[in-house]
Amino acid sequence: MASNSVLNKACSKSMKGKYKNMKEKYDIIVVGMGPSSIFMAYELIKLNKNKKVLLIEQGKKVEDRYCPIYKTGNCIKCKPFCNITSGFSGAGAFSDGKLSLYNKEDDDIYIGGILHEYVGVPKTKELIDYTDKIYLSFGADTKLEGTEHKQKIKKIYDKAKKEGITLINIPIRHLGTEKAHELYKRLEDYLQEHNIEMRYQTIVDDLIIEKNEIKGVKVKPASQVLNEEAELEEIYADNVVLAVGRKGANWLVKMCDRHQIKTKAGIVDIGVRYELPDEIMKDINTYMYEGKFIGNPAPFKDKVRTFCQNPSGFVASEVYDNNLSLVNGHSYKEKKSTNTNLAILVSHHFTYPFNKPIDYGRNVAKNLNELGAGNILVQRLGDIYRGKRTWEQELSKNSVEPTLKSAVPGDITYAIGYRTMTDILNFIRSMDKVVEGFADPDNLLYAPEIKFYSNQVVIDNNFESSVKGLYSIGDGGGMTRGLMMASASGVQMARILGEK
Repeated sequence: MASNSVLNKACSKSMKGKYKNMKEKYDIIVVGMGPSSIFMAYELIKLNKNKKVLLIEQGKKVEDRYCPIYKTGNCIKCKPFCNITSGFSGAGAFSDGKLSLYNKEDDDIYIGGILHEYVGVPKTKELIDYTDKIYLSFGADTKLEGTEHKQKIKKIYDKAKKEGITLINIPIRHLGTEKAHELYKRLEDYLQEHNIEMRYQTIVDDLIIEKNEIKGVKVKPASQVLNEEAELEEIYADNVVLAVGRKGANWLVKMCDRHQIKTKAGIVDIGVRYELPDEIMKDINTYMYEGKFIGNPAPFKDKVRTFCQNPSGFVASEVYDNNLSLVNGHSYKEKKSTNTNLAILVSHHFTYPFNKPIDYGRNVAKNLNELGAGNILVQRLGDIYRGKRTWEQELSKNSVEPTLKSAVPGDITYAIGYRTMTDILNFIRSMDKVVEGFADPDNLLYAPEIKFYSNQVVIDNNFESSVKGLYSIGDGGGMTRGLMMASASGVQMARILGEK
């Protein structure tokens, strides 16, 4: 039997732990520090509702994030998490930093997700205008791309329409990869100066839910990501907001399954990063900066779209969970290449009985990574047409010089899937009739480029899930796509919670 002194010590320790948890009770906990989370915190400060807010992020502060590939020449797969995909401002800090707005004459929102389905189109436009002003106040470029050459853009639109392709042109504000760092650092400093508590390199291991009501979260240090026996700290709040971005989509699926949080069937976008000379894309780059082309090529009629176009940009590698290497693209304000890169993505909607789009995408990525010995694969378009792989010697003589030097020449068609590859090749052929040279055999395809989204979290018009007090915003839960819409969803979330 334990002595009184032992019992007293145990009781004291228990009370201290209990007191600590009570002391760390917050009004709002936000999981993730991407744009939706940042702008939610910003708006809560502006509303001056005196909410006690905690932001939790598995990565580092924005000023501590850098990619070693520029020194090493190869992706070293940073531990515990990739600096490109994790950290303050999320993957947005290392992207090319494009803010997609809207055309005032449009009666719908065509880019950026489905925020307007919850708050309406007029409200979404108001949120975009408001959010854009915040970005400008923190140093975003005042120039709007895609607004000056209406007649020339109309000619490209008409040409694309004849090929069954829709061109969506909306105003774009380009931050640039390096300038995005600076802008988000200013936002980070602003939140800190206004007493928003931020915990970095911390993993939310689980949600605390009792009787279908959120109570808080369980966390551990990021360094213990693989340690399932690590001690968990409980932090309590009446409101928890899931703002995990695409990087957290897999985690979000696990949480929804574990706690029976209602979701809808989601999608996964699978494709390639396409690199071709600036000269071929000069009209699109000059008149719009980014052309958003959408088609439904035969025979499958799947949605195929271009995404994240980077004039004079660089193809980049980034690492997701379980060391999956995915390809992306960057463009800088000052550092330039002579190539344009863009994503060509095929949307995959799975039907009964299969409901695991993320698992499907991960398997595609895993197989492609294995073909490249853990690296991104690159292949010349002409070699695909000829039914052969690309070799290093051939690539070294190619007229289009790859900007991702660590990419391994190989054969993408071994692993990407017949349907996906057919969609991509037929889309490229159609685009060649719109943009001459788009199907040049020396153009390069990098794989895998995959955009993961969780099965869409079912939320009401206040963004609340089927669990009371648990909310979902941003890209991870399927509401938004891209910096601007994610940021706008955060502003609206703050206004909703500010009234509670």
